[in-house]
Amino acid sequence: MIGSLPLFHRINGLRVVVVSEGVMGEAKIRLVERAGGIPCSEAEAHHAHLAFVALEDDREAEAAALRLKRRGLLVNVADRPELCDFTTPSILDREPVLVAVSTSGASAGLAKHLRLRLERLLPQSLGSLAAGLRDARDAMRGAWPDGEARRGAVDRALTENGRLDPLGGADNNDVAAWVAAAGEEGTPAQVIELSITSDDPDDLTLKQSRILGTCDTLLYDATIPPAILDRSRADAERRALPADPPETGLTVVLRRA
Repeated sequence: MIGSLPLFHRINGLRVVVVSEGVMGEAKIRLVERAGGIPCSEAEAHHAHLAFVALEDDREAEAAALRLKRRGLLVNVADRPELCDFTTPSILDREPVLVAVSTSGASAGLAKHLRLRLERLLPQSLGSLAAGLRDARDAMRGAWPDGEARRGAVDRALTENGRLDPLGGADNNDVAAWVAAAGEEGTPAQVIELSITSDDPDDLTLKQSRILGTCDTLLYDATIPPAILDRSRADAERRALPADPPETGLTVVLRRA
């Protein structure tokens, strides 16, 4: 079970209440403005759906949070996770790619340092790559009319050392060249068998995790726990064994060793 439901909330052009003071308050105002929101006072709460409270006095902060919650707003209270309807992650910006690192309010410092490590791993070209994939949607539909074939082609291109490897510096120019060369690659069916020895998903090897994350269909032993199955691609079709693999795409057969 996860402690929070991760969401990206679009606030461009919308009012967001900020009840604040000092350095913490300035940081909340900058965050709202960075996302295109319009910081406003509690007096304008009837125009808003979200609110930030950043006050040094705990009683004042709690009272402000309760007032805003009664008016139907979702509220974030700085340094008071028990009062928060939502928490704000540490953000790695490769627009339009955003990587949000959250500890559900447990430690903002830990989230920040995890984000700093990721900053060194993810190249600046990542944003250009994402924009190229967005802009090439129609061209990809033309190159791969079948949805499953299209998803498979994208997965193969984005895998490690693939034509659009996200960590390999690929950008929007590479996307255009890849789509133009679509006829060069086929979409053969592939079946990969994986054997696991543990119910702990952290015991999966890097290779097993990568394969699970790219499969189109997952055939699995019914005794394998959901925590392992959830490492597969979110939109992968799941079928309990015995079942026959489909004739297209990448099928992973997951068994106990």
